[in-house]
Amino acid sequence: MSSPRKRDGGDTSVITRPAVKSKPMLEKPKLYKVLLHNDNYTPMEFVVLILQQVFHKTEAEAVAIMLHAHTHDYAVAGIYSFEIAETKVAETMALADKAQFPLLCTMDPE
Repeated sequence: MSSPRKRDGGDTSVITRPAVKSKPMLEKPKLYKVLLHNDNYTPMEFVVLILQQVFHKTEAEAVAIMLHAHTHDYAVAGIYSFEIAETKVAETMALADKAQFPLLCTMDPE
C-alpha cells in the first residue's frame, strides 16, 4: 500500500520527531556542619591553629569561633558537602591525636 498523496503529488505523511526526554530534577547536595566541641584540656591556641590550617579561617575568625566554642560548648567551624565535611573532621581528629589533645570534632546535617 502506498502512502497518501496530495492532489499535487506531494507526500502527506507526518514527520514525527523523537520524543524529548525530560531531565530529572537534581537536588542540591545535603550540607553538613562541622562542629568543634569544647573541652577542659585542649589549649585555645591549638584550636585557633586548627581553624586556620584545616578550615582556612583568618586569625580573627579563628579566635571568634574558638571563643564561641569555649563559652557555648561547641561552635560551627564550617558548612560543607558530606565528603568535604568528613575530610575536615578526619584531618582535625588526626592533628589532635598527634598532638595528644582530646579535641572532639563532629559533623551534623544542616
